[in-house]
Amino acid sequence: MQELLHSLLVGLSLLLIAEGVLPFLKPNQWREMMVKAISSSDRSLRLLGAVSMFLGLTLLFLTRS
Repeated sequence: MQELLHSLLVGLSLLLIAEGVLPFLKPNQWREMMVKAISSSDRSLRLLGAVSMFLGLTLLFLTRS
C-alpha cells in the first residue's frame, strides 16, 4: 500500500511539473490557449480529454510491460 501511495505521489508531482512548464515559460501563449479552451464546445473538450486519457493509459501500459 505504501508503494502505491508513493507511486501516486510521484505521478501527481510529475503532472504538476508538466502542467507548470508552459505558464512559466510562455504565459501569454498559455493565457491565449485558456481563452480558446473556455470558448470550445463541451464535445471538443470531452474528445480532448478522452484522447489524453487513452494516450496516458497506453503509455502507462507500455511502461509497465
